[in-house]
Amino acid sequence: MDSRLSKPLIRPFARKNGIRMEDYLPLPYPCFNAFFCRPIRKELRPIPDGDGVFMSPCDGLVSAYRITDGLVLPIKQSSYTVAELLGGDPAAERFRDGVCIVFRLCVQHYHRYAYVDAGRIVSRRFIPGELHTVRPIALAALPVFTRNCREYCLMETAHFGAVAQIEVGAMLVGKVLNYKGAGFPFCKGEEKGRFLYGGSTVVLLLEKDRVELDEELFENTAQGLETPVQMGEILGKAL
Repeated sequence: MDSRLSKPLIRPFARKNGIRMEDYLPLPYPCFNAFFCRPIRKELRPIPDGDGVFMSPCDGLVSAYRITDGLVLPIKQSSYTVAELLGGDPAAERFRDGVCIVFRLCVQHYHRYAYVDAGRIVSRRFIPGELHTVRPIALAALPVFTRNCREYCLMETAHFGAVAQIEVGAMLVGKVLNYKGAGFPFCKGEEKGRFLYGGSTVVLLLEKDRVELDEELFENTAQGLETPVQMGEILGKAL
């Protein structure tokens, strides 16, 4: 998908998936991956003003969970502990009784993602793994998040304390591309990175009593429904 030979795939893909090209910057796309992670017009993804406003880091379909005792996260038909999600990092203990938010991106979504608050990156780690699809039909058979490659950042934020953001690569994703490493500061709404071709997932872990999410997110998840959101959309506020 990085080859110029992939360029003829762009127009049919955009047409099939209902992608409005006028929503994106009019750049040349030398290959399919350049098109897939195309930058959107900034006015279409405004970053909300106000301290303590909790925003979506990306476009996608949201599921929200309260992390119960035992640190088990029910994601579709499988279950994962926070420790497994972070590859056994002891920092997982910080999110006991906190909140887990899963953003599932489909191929037609905008595939760049941002920081939810201002802060500093404490650590960044890539966890290699077998690549399996994040499409729901696969979740019944495989513990997808423990087999997929993923990259996570532990961050100290201005209004939400410790936050872990995990990007999960699926079967057709060649790379998760993040820009900054440990020790670097960042601003709310600043672009954190992007996915290349394929369906992808962003997971946020937040500490207990740090954020008050829209209760509808939990209610929809309990009914097996995913809530569509866009980058910058307000999902809650700091406690």
